[in-house]
Amino acid sequence: MSASAPATPTSSRSDWPDDIYRTLKAHDVRQVCHVPDAGHARLIDLCNADAGMRTTTLTTEEEGVALLLGAWLGGERGALLMQCSGAGNIVNMLGLSRTCRFPMLMLVTMRGEWGEFNPWQIPMGQATRPVLEAMGTTVHDVTEAQAVGPTVDAAAGLAFSGLHPVAVTLSQQLIGTKTFED
Repeated sequence: MSASAPATPTSSRSDWPDDIYRTLKAHDVRQVCHVPDAGHARLIDLCNADAGMRTTTLTTEEEGVALLLGAWLGGERGALLMQCSGAGNIVNMLGLSRTCRFPMLMLVTMRGEWGEFNPWQIPMGQATRPVLEAMGTTVHDVTEAQAVGPTVDAAAGLAFSGLHPVAVTLSQQLIGTKTFED
């Protein structure tokens, strides 16, 4: 694939961020934290527009783990939005979720897989699942738009009822490949 090819999601549905937003609302998620990411842009916009949700822009993903612990202790549910490179950044902090038994719902946009043009993205893209699983996180992968809502719903249920770290990876087949022009 050339670096000038357009982003090409394989799904005909482009409203999967809306499905995630509705699912977060259904699970009474009130805090959403994120490091800016084009793959989550629509979801971030939806959460920002909701007066019932507080969105926090992070400088690094580790802050999101601490923020979600604080939200949980304060009686609120939250979700961390990040790109797969963030999985490498939160390894040490993920131990808090297991040790302190609080829910961690993570929505992870993937790089380094289908259609990737940037070789620097490949190592962490391939390591995301093993890294998260090594820290006791349950990982659900999504490659098709129609599976987004049900998968995020199942992940949120496990995270919030089981007080468990759960990640949903949103594949490049779903979000589309990026180019240097993006």
